[in-house]
Amino acid sequence: MKRIGILTAGGDTPALNATLHGAITRANEMRIEVYGLMRGFGSLMNEAVPHVHLNPLFQPIPELEPTRGGTIIGSSRTYVDPKRKDQIDAVGNRLQQLGLDGLICIGGDGTMNGLQPLAQFIPTVLAPKTIDNDLGLNYAEEVENWDREVTGDGGFRYIQRPDSGAFDIEQMINYCTPGYATAVFEAAHGIQRVRTTAESHRRIVIVEVMGRHSGYIALGAAYGQPDIVLVPEAGVNLDRLAARVMEIYDAQKNVVIVCGEGVVDENGNDLGSEHSSTDPAGNAVLTGAAEALKHLLLERIGEEYFNKVRRGARPGSAVFTRKVGHTQRGGRPVRFDRHHASGLGGQAVDMLVDGRSGAVSLLQWNRAQGFYLDSCPGSAFIDRWGHIHPRKMHRSFYDSELMKPSATGIEYLLPIFTSAVGADDVEHIRQTVFDSGNLTQPYHSVNTDIDRRIRYLNESR
Repeated sequence: MKRIGILTAGGDTPALNATLHGAITRANEMRIEVYGLMRGFGSLMNEAVPHVHLNPLFQPIPELEPTRGGTIIGSSRTYVDPKRKDQIDAVGNRLQQLGLDGLICIGGDGTMNGLQPLAQFIPTVLAPKTIDNDLGLNYAEEVENWDREVTGDGGFRYIQRPDSGAFDIEQMINYCTPGYATAVFEAAHGIQRVRTTAESHRRIVIVEVMGRHSGYIALGAAYGQPDIVLVPEAGVNLDRLAARVMEIYDAQKNVVIVCGEGVVDENGNDLGSEHSSTDPAGNAVLTGAAEALKHLLLERIGEEYFNKVRRGARPGSAVFTRKVGHTQRGGRPVRFDRHHASGLGGQAVDMLVDGRSGAVSLLQWNRAQGFYLDSCPGSAFIDRWGHIHPRKMHRSFYDSELMKPSATGIEYLLPIFTSAVGADDVEHIRQTVFDSGNLTQPYHSVNTDIDRRIRYLNESR
């Protein structure tokens, strides 16, 4: 194998450049050229195919800094449609024109679905990334626990059956994914900072975190010491929630609630989903969960209670909401993400060289050896209809009565976060945030430098 391509697809995560750097470091050892395909699968839809030689003379280009957040080769949510033979053939032709012997795709479940048809043209592997931590399986047989129903518009709805049998965190396939630890760090930090405002003004705050229909970020946000954690996998009993909020408020005169953006009520109805809006991958855009919870709480708790405990202040002023938002998926990755993302990138190169096309690079964990690298066939994630589902947080990780992580959930989180942040992360903050140059020098975007390196199959572009 002499030349491989690499691309990043889907939403941003903080450790993408670290994955790229790990792949290139391993490729340099094996004297393999690496071409970065700009803007993910979208570049392969472009007749010109913009690309960057990432390791000329088998050295990484200086713009590739593993501590830099985002991705220097860009990304997109454009995926290859497996039903479009014309599209698949065109992409296959462009890959051949580039002279590639293999392709590494860095992405989540959408990327995994998108790379399957490419494997017929070129050896293709996946290096995982997602802040949602929803790429993987809670146990090997989980993929068999899905049913499919026909919807009114002629499409399909997939329903996951309740788990059966024993569960052991050592048996998880892909224990966690690069980007997750940094997202949780940002969420927990934001919760800790908003707590003092809630205390000072004796208010209730609802903090909405990302994760779509996976509760992993909300679960990890327990490190910020919220009073209540709400996850999409457990329908919210609104009456019980209101009672718990009043109980906590009576004791300490403030309450901090964390909710995942995909939280649902007891009947499974999304509290904050805008079904009329979808992202480019076709997923419903989830927004407004915190605001929906605010209004539902005010309705159930009632004016009388707030008039009593807040001495006549307007009930609406007692509750405020905040979204951690895109800060979770941006900025410098913490040490845990940098280290393991780099390892997964290098593992992806080895998978290509070893002929494991269609395989996925995995980060595994067990009690005896801690974290280690592994891989498995992509087919392990595919259901009987050929569909790959985002992983939901296992129900045993959450205590619905306490509205907090369970003992199993805490056991899951501890290996990830015990040493997730390194001394170099702290030193970076000290040296850079209040650097005097920030006041006088404009920000220099890495895109300015990368643009000079971009080449096209059709150089007339």
